Amino acid sequence: MGAAFFYHLTRHPVDVTLSMLLGKARGAGWRVAVRGTDLGRLHWLDEKLWMGHEADFLPHGFAGGAQDADQPILLTTLVDAANNPQCVMCVDGADITAEEIAALDRVCVLFDGNDPEALDRARQQWKTLKDTGATAQYWSQAGGSWEKKAET
Repeated sequence: MGAAFFYHLTRHPVDVTLSMLLGKARGAGWRVAVRGTDLGRLHWLDEKLWMGHEADFLPHGFAGGAQDADQPILLTTLVDAANNPQCVMCVDGADITAEEIAALDRVCVLFDGNDPEALDRARQQWKTLKDTGATAQYWSQAGGSWEKKAET
């Protein structure tokens, strides 16, 4: 049974934190789906991942290609990612359910703490998942380094 980790971003933008978390997930041997809500924003993240440091390269693809099933990291708006991920990283308010959390090793929900709408959406997701009995952790970087602030 998996868990959802909520990451309240206050010091680094989503692309920086996403790269760090993707590196950790790949280090654990997981296939990852990065689930977003907007194709344009996912294309932006795709470009950022390609422009990262060579030593930290994260092999990935954008959903809709012929090799989607082979991608270690797949950027998508779809719930059913073709790469059969063990981890899903939700950005920009993408939906996640308690059933998905239970079926995966990890779910990461990244949200911009400086955006009131993103903050409200994350609070709503936290409450919904908590009410359904999903295991969740809330992480904040307000103090400079990541600290676990709450757990269900």
